[in-house]
Amino acid sequence: MLSRSVSPAPTWRRRSRIFDKHQAETEPISLAAIAPANQLKSKEFEQQYKDHLSGVTDWEQHKHAEDWMLFPENLGPQLSIDEVAVTNGELWTTLTNKAAHGKKGALVAMIQGTNASDLAHVFDTLSARARATVTEVTLDMAANMELAVKQSFPRAKLVTDRFPVQQLVSEAVQDIRIEWRRAALKTENEGMKHARKERKPYVPVVYENGDTTKQLLARSRYLLFQPQSKWHDQQKKRAAILFQEYPQFKRD
Repeated sequence: MLSRSVSPAPTWRRRSRIFDKHQAETEPISLAAIAPANQLKSKEFEQQYKDHLSGVTDWEQHKHAEDWMLFPENLGPQLSIDEVAVTNGELWTTLTNKAAHGKKGALVAMIQGTNASDLAHVFDTLSARARATVTEVTLDMAANMELAVKQSFPRAKLVTDRFPVQQLVSEAVQDIRIEWRRAALKTENEGMKHARKERKPYVPVVYENGDTTKQLLARSRYLLFQPQSKWHDQQKKRAAILFQEYPQFKRD
């Protein structure tokens, strides 16, 4: 009689009869927490769940999920495209439906990398009719994003996200503040040298709130990037002096 070898069943089948897959997928509990109740090692249980129980191998996007994922059912007329850093800083591009407000049904596509041709290749797997329903795409000022959107969603109006614009403005204001502070430091150093030559004590300009010019510019860093409604009393006094001495900072 011929003998036949039989592959051993996965550990979760041999050791456990009480594992509840529904619990693992619907409740806020980790597999590492479930494993001890099933007399399994956490790492082993997590691997066996991935390989045998999760059903990922039957998923139609399984073969390319490490590179991109697409959910046509979540497509809507108003979309947002952005890049996000995941494990080890690896960049992925996300396309989301604005109507979902970041909740269930928001993700339309997730693509590894930010290359315009790679993005367009995935977007173009959507039918031309579906892509034509997109009327607006919000994006930052990255050229690769703009190129991909124009190619794949030709009827969509491109809207620049206000956050990168605000960031650029804030960086420009910061550069100006630093430049003027350096000028104030230079003026103060020259004043100190002149006072030493004259054998007189150096007396810097001190404003009514107690700040010198260099202190005024250094301590104004945060108030310039906060809404006026969040200024405390000391910041309000400092802002009034700053805008009087440097009116270029003042915003309507």
